[in-house]
Amino acid sequence: MVSGKAVLVQVSWPQTWRIIRSIYPPIDLFEDIADPHDWEALVSVEAKTNPRIRGEVGDLGKVPPGRRVGGPGASLVMAPFVHCSTARPGRFTDGSYGLYYAGDREDVALAETIHHHGRFMAATGEAPGWTSDFRVLTGSIDRALHDVTAVPDALHPTDYAPSQAEGAGLRAAGSDGLTWDSVRQPGGSCIGVFWPDVVTVPVQGSHFCYHWNGDRVDFVKRYDTGEVLEVR
Repeated sequence: MVSGKAVLVQVSWPQTWRIIRSIYPPIDLFEDIADPHDWEALVSVEAKTNPRIRGEVGDLGKVPPGRRVGGPGASLVMAPFVHCSTARPGRFTDGSYGLYYAGDREDVALAETIHHHGRFMAATGEAPGWTSDFRVLTGSIDRALHDVTAVPDALHPTDYAPSQAEGAGLRAAGSDGLTWDSVRQPGGSCIGVFWPDVVTVPVQGSHFCYHWNGDRVDFVKRYDTGEVLEVR
């Protein structure tokens, strides 16, 4: 159900910033020149000799053929949509469908991922240390999205039930995605798009490592310069 408070606005960012874990390899099917409409048939053939292929590719049924993207770098866009899970819900999805999240600045993407990585680490009980590597993806967007900043409780810091309901309602109504004021970085903005073809295929940028002190992420290291940033 849609609240009616979301406003359709044109989001034209020359750069979007997304940060993801560095452990995920590209998926060959998305990177080659095969027509996205043929992917199911190709997976079916490949699975006869490699049973693991279906797990690696993910659930293609989550993305209609006309909204898929292929070619070099396509894995970076397709992955959050075909590997979504209700075990990993987000602010605007219960996990039954995927979103591609990004910020309008690098510090916004850092702040958002630091928060969520800290929650994950707290739940796992891992020992302190430099625990996880991340990589930056930079792309762009020029698309009409729904601004949900004024939607009641959509930006609640911990309760995602209202925002998940808003996200599901807008997606069902045909929205391409959402934009809102960053909850973790004042002055920044975020997007969450419902389909891979809404954003450009990004390119890989800097690599980071997050330090977990047993309570929170307290330092971030930038690999390309060796700079260590304190998280306040």
